[in-house]
Amino acid sequence: SSTNPNLQNIPIRTARGREVRKAFVAEEGKVLISADYSQIELRILAHISEDKGLIEAFKKDQDIHTATASEIFNCSPEEVNAELRRQAKAVNFGIAYGQGVFGLADTLGIARAESKAIIERYFDRFPGVKDYMEKVVHSAYENGYVETLFGRRINLIDYQSRNPMVKNYAFRQAINAPIQGSAADLIRLAMIKINDEITENKKLQLKMLLQIHDELIFETPVFQKTVVEKTISKAMVSVSQSDKHKFSIPLEVNINTGYNWEEAH
Repeated sequence: SSTNPNLQNIPIRTARGREVRKAFVAEEGKVLISADYSQIELRILAHISEDKGLIEAFKKDQDIHTATASEIFNCSPEEVNAELRRQAKAVNFGIAYGQGVFGLADTLGIARAESKAIIERYFDRFPGVKDYMEKVVHSAYENGYVETLFGRRINLIDYQSRNPMVKNYAFRQAINAPIQGSAADLIRLAMIKINDEITENKKLQLKMLLQIHDELIFETPVFQKTVVEKTISKAMVSVSQSDKHKFSIPLEVNINTGYNWEEAH
């Protein structure tokens, strides 16, 4: 979290919010650069679950929501319309957050029977994800904690609660924490890597301003924009190919530049 000011919750989805973003400007002669990982949590889910279908979709650089919709609705990618993709997107992120039948039904505004059928088809097409979820919940129950890909431990204090709602929430945490926690680890490793690049290359005029979840904000002179973008992208991707932990799928980094924060998003 951040306070005074709370820069992590500056709005972006509304027209009014985007106007607020325009108030954050680069110094004269400089630009802001926004760099964020593309669909990082779903990529981590694919890697951590070792699901062949998800891994193949990312390796082929397919739109993951369209690919998922094609699988669970049994149609070709060309037949996936906006509504089917919207439902598949809700399923993808819902699964990553341990969402069940009731949660998905509420999100999509559909009957629970339909929600149940969609989740069953998802697990049928992506069995590695189901196996991962079962294993991590069992591990959480046995040990009282889960770990990120980099070995950071997240304790689950409510996993033995007698209250079913509290206990179920703890197990949803068990599913999501290794994914979300690994994403947090990656962005911190990326920050260290980029800082090392700045320290080693004295000609690189790059200032790291802010981290918001999977996004990093920088400021750099206009004339160095191109080389800085390449440096940031290379560093952020490289942390997933370290000796300690090598990802089975490539990570992608979205980079945008502008004279204010709204332009750079």
